[in-house]
Amino acid sequence: MKAVVITAPGEPGVLQIQNREIPKPAPDEVLIKVQAAGINRPDVLQRQGKYPPPHGASPDIPGLEVAGIVEETGENVTAWKPGDEVCALLTGGGYAEYAIAKAGHCLSIPQNFTFAEAASLPETVFTVWHNVFQKGNLQSGEHFLVHGGSSGIGITAIQLAKAFGAKVFTTAGSEEKCAACQKLGADLAINYQTDDFEEILKKTGIDVILDMIGGEYIPKNLRLLRKDGRLVFINTMKGAKAADADFSLIMRNRLTITGSTLRNREVEFKSALAAEIREKVWPVIESGSFKPVIFKTFPLEEAAQAHALMESSGHIGKIVLTC
Repeated sequence: MKAVVITAPGEPGVLQIQNREIPKPAPDEVLIKVQAAGINRPDVLQRQGKYPPPHGASPDIPGLEVAGIVEETGENVTAWKPGDEVCALLTGGGYAEYAIAKAGHCLSIPQNFTFAEAASLPETVFTVWHNVFQKGNLQSGEHFLVHGGSSGIGITAIQLAKAFGAKVFTTAGSEEKCAACQKLGADLAINYQTDDFEEILKKTGIDVILDMIGGEYIPKNLRLLRKDGRLVFINTMKGAKAADADFSLIMRNRLTITGSTLRNREVEFKSALAAEIREKVWPVIESGSFKPVIFKTFPLEEAAQAHALMESSGHIGKIVLTC
């Protein structure tokens, strides 16, 4: 099979097409003939040598989500059969013509979704459901803020939070991106290049914040949270430390600060998460309340160009590779 391989840590050009053996599924796994693979920030970090894959994952083929057709199943798999169309969360190896997934980490492709649209779902939906709704415990009627609203995580968080009854606020880096966020359902989108989101939202107050920025955003986030508010971290792109944060706010306002990374979680945890998403989120997606946003697709051979676009932050929504 053809696969996109990280030949050495570095710039996008280190991604090269190579021939590799088609992997064999273990008893609890399926082999997927990949039709499309989503691109995510962790893929870029892995290419740069900053995010080593967990034990057992493909060491040099990135890719955390795919959509395609089940080619073969392990001997213990009963939920899927060859020919089934699925999307799946992976620990790596998605940038290839074939990929291995745990059977419990697969979901059926939503009705009327293309393979490219389905490939844009697993990483962001799993991340948002766990962090916003499980750890953040977002409830209908609460105020929700997600930073980076035009990212893959952002467009997913906006739409799911809105679908489950929250009032949604977001930040983005241009007027075009803010308009796109509001079109997806955000009640207010703030251009962080021209406005201070804390000043705009301080009278409103926020119940749950999903933050992937960190750095100078941390004290602002804490000051914005209402009593019993929840701040959930999934990344700290601008730094993991904030020396000027007033942590007495945590005690006075009974705040909860939490966060997670998904890739290295246990197989059983991800399977349970997939089952809950199948029950609670997939009906929302199939109802038409959620629209995948694909900014651009690239053939597998142009993975380097796709990564360059991802790093430019010039996109709105997801970037997807197609086989």
